[in-house]
Amino acid sequence: MTKVRMNTELRNKLFNKIKNVFENEDTQEREAYLQAREYVDEQYITASQLAKEVVERSYPIDDVATLRTFKKKYGSPCDVVAKDKCFYFAHSEDKDDEGDIKETKSHFDFGLFGNLNGSEYSDDDGKKFAVAYFREDLKAMDCNPDIYAQQSENKDNPHKTKHVEACMKALGYSNGYNSSNETGMTKTFNDQYYLDVIGTSYCRSRAITCTKDEYKQFEAWRIAKGNLVSKHKTWIDSITKQCDQLKIGLKAYRYLSEGIELATELVIQVDEAELIRTNSTGLTVYNPSNLASMIKGMKNKHQSREAKILARKKYEESLN
Repeated sequence: MTKVRMNTELRNKLFNKIKNVFENEDTQEREAYLQAREYVDEQYITASQLAKEVVERSYPIDDVATLRTFKKKYGSPCDVVAKDKCFYFAHSEDKDDEGDIKETKSHFDFGLFGNLNGSEYSDDDGKKFAVAYFREDLKAMDCNPDIYAQQSENKDNPHKTKHVEACMKALGYSNGYNSSNETGMTKTFNDQYYLDVIGTSYCRSRAITCTKDEYKQFEAWRIAKGNLVSKHKTWIDSITKQCDQLKIGLKAYRYLSEGIELATELVIQVDEAELIRTNSTGLTVYNPSNLASMIKGMKNKHQSREAKILARKKYEESLN
């Protein structure tokens, strides 16, 4: 058999097939990531239910209903009830070094892009959580949800920006606090966590009282979100290191058979015939027989009258 020479397209096809196996292998890193995401779901249920209890304790349902009735009657002067998904929770059960009671408070944002460090301002941490949480959905939409993990050591650059923006668009991200601008997965996710609050000021000035144990539960939920980001990065780091070595090897190989041998050694089944068959140039350029047939078919040969009659007869016989 004629050896098929490697080219860029064949290298890419082989690389993507092997990389796909890497991403779906049952490794410790992948399992840790999946478990971290399941734990986030559990913590979201617990923390959001607790948040509802805490918020409604400070802003009773009956009071909210009364104020809404007043709004209908008197209009904007009584427009003091709004829905929110982020809250300042605070407790005063600790003491400072001098024995005085001190307030402990932090900002907890239940939205998809909520900050993971207690700040009320969004940053890349929230985006890292979003892409890690919706990884499969984004992959199915031809986005790269692993871009933050892959580019963790690099500064912002056009390649990173391009993929981050594509992910944000696919998620329905809105760069602002107006929930009406949210769409898609972001809106579906965030809509689960809006609660009624009373007041017209920003959340910083309306700290909601909770107990120390309740506060710890909110912290546990936020820590779980950060842990998902960490586990996602660790998993993708392991894949990236493998893929870096894979690229070096494939670049050095002259023949496709060497790449197939590598895949076999990695216990990955790759059909060489399928790779060539689906390759736009493999059969045409590297197989002499197929190349000759293609070139012959491109020639405008002169046919004699007898040859034309014979071809016609064969055609008519094929119809009977």
